[in-house]
Amino acid sequence: MIHLGTAALLAAYGRRELSPVDVMRAVLAHATAREGQLHALCAVDADAALTAARASEARWRAGTALALDGVPVTLKENIAVPGAAYRLGTAAMPDDAVADFEAPPAARLREAGAIAWARTTMPDYGMLSSGLSSLYAEPARNPWDTRMTPGGSSAGAAAAAAAGYGPLHLGTDIGGSIRLPAGWCGLVGLKPSHGRVPIKPGYAGRVAGPLTRTVEDATLMLAALAQPDARDPTQLPPGQVLPRPLELRGLRMGLWLDAGWGEAPQPEVLAAVTAAARAFEAQGAIVEPLPAFTTREMADGMDRFWRMRSWLDISALPDERRAQVLPYILDWVAPAAHYDGATVFRGYSQMQALREAANAAMDGAQPFDFVLSPVSPMPAWPAHQASPLHDPARPFEHIAFTLPFNMSEQPALAINAGYTAAGLPIGLQIIGRRFDDAGVLALGAAWEQLRPAQRPWPFNPTEP
Repeated sequence: MIHLGTAALLAAYGRRELSPVDVMRAVLAHATAREGQLHALCAVDADAALTAARASEARWRAGTALALDGVPVTLKENIAVPGAAYRLGTAAMPDDAVADFEAPPAARLREAGAIAWARTTMPDYGMLSSGLSSLYAEPARNPWDTRMTPGGSSAGAAAAAAAGYGPLHLGTDIGGSIRLPAGWCGLVGLKPSHGRVPIKPGYAGRVAGPLTRTVEDATLMLAALAQPDARDPTQLPPGQVLPRPLELRGLRMGLWLDAGWGEAPQPEVLAAVTAAARAFEAQGAIVEPLPAFTTREMADGMDRFWRMRSWLDISALPDERRAQVLPYILDWVAPAAHYDGATVFRGYSQMQALREAANAAMDGAQPFDFVLSPVSPMPAWPAHQASPLHDPARPFEHIAFTLPFNMSEQPALAINAGYTAAGLPIGLQIIGRRFDDAGVLALGAAWEQLRPAQRPWPFNPTEP
């Protein structure tokens, strides 16, 4: 039953063919069997999960079931839940650090009846695209090849999703932290329009969203998440998030294969993304090249701004705690100690530059309805590296295709496009106009029908 998606579970509960208690027990047992290999979870509360499952079972019997009643879900460790550990993936946080509030995404899932049974691992402060962390003895591993990273910063969430730890997993994204691991693990990962999913604490570009194995699961999860919460002043009014009817014929799509900076896409990545574009074209879509529209200046400015932000947090720690931060992160933030105000301000201004460039790219003389691109220029890399280059002086060369859409606040979906010769997933990114979350989900669902048959999910232990 661990292979079932959300809709299938809900239907089975309604027919009394499955019980939330049995499903929760199966997920707990499966996760226990895989965790020694994957290191996806930082906390599990089996007793509370089974108590919640019994309450869900009672609601199903009484005919009062909620929208996601009894569906298992994991929460990334930086999604606050009262009394739960809140160490943000770093050993620099006190051992007894716990949250004293419930983040809006956690509240919405709880109110929908989903069972938050585990919390997933992440790198220090969520500032890496891998699962490497000073807090955990081992980094999270990619179920497709456990020598490799699942990506990050929603590392454990992606590993758990691909390995079958239930259908729903919640991540966060500020530069690609949902879409990158989704791409490297063959998943569906949605970075919603900013404000679509209320969040706390908020930050420019930061969103929460689904990591799932299907567009249907991501859609059902988003419907629960996209409910109002006054604690987020950027929240959007309630709106349509279910996929809208989509006729492929006549849709205008930009094919963006050159980001303008960063690592160039590898041949296997280019081939898979181009093949997806040609498949849409064969259905009547109009696909045209989209030239590079972001620059090294934009990337370096964001890098400097983020270094200063992180330096301020880390430099405020007592010496003994600062020394526990992952050395790669310490090396990355160190230059910020010497930045002046003008450097930081110019870096901050690149948020607006990226926003304007990304939105303008879709609004040329012949506007695009959607943009297609790689999620990342390369497939997953070894799990003990912080980034593909493992160089804190060049930390973001792999996020050139994802970063712009955090700053532009547009919805962007990662979905599997194919596999490398070595069997690693390759991600396709679908970008829509601001607020058109329903559109990117609809195009993702269309791609699920068009793409070649997918390989079986790596639910069982394998030898690489």
